[in-house]
Amino acid sequence: MNSPKTETNRQYLPNRDNHECFACSPVNEHGLQMTFYAENDTVNSDLVIPDHLCGWNSLAHGGIISTILDEIMSWSAIYLLERIIMTKSMSVTFKHPIKVGEELHTTGRVIEQISDREAHMAGQIYNAAGKLCAEAEGRFALFTVEAIRKMNIMDAEDIDTIEVIFAGNQTPA
Repeated sequence: MNSPKTETNRQYLPNRDNHECFACSPVNEHGLQMTFYAENDTVNSDLVIPDHLCGWNSLAHGGIISTILDEIMSWSAIYLLERIIMTKSMSVTFKHPIKVGEELHTTGRVIEQISDREAHMAGQIYNAAGKLCAEAEGRFALFTVEAIRKMNIMDAEDIDTIEVIFAGNQTPA
């Protein structure tokens, strides 16, 4: 597992080195290889969409943009709410074209924790010039580690990684 590191205000979130997630696996050569860091009340990721994920005319495919927004909101909910999550729904607004190969900054935050089992999240994608290119809002189901273990839908290594992320979010009382 990659170790969390701190750089200025940034706390890099750990991720396993040996999984195949299309969005965040560091070893999926066909994926986005997103990494994440927390700053204050947001979780962020800086990335470049690889050329092989283009849609028409060197533009990033809308499904890829939606994946990025889903992933940033997911990691934001995991880290900021200390819960394991599943996406219930999301809506995306495309505001400005994104080209493959372009440097992007994504940010996610909690709009509201609706209940112990649901959160309303937001995510944004900005280009290198700081222009808002796409944004999303989503509803996410929240699960405790114990509930996920009972449901048997996540392996032990994934749960261990999540618990390390939770431990990194602890603040003194």
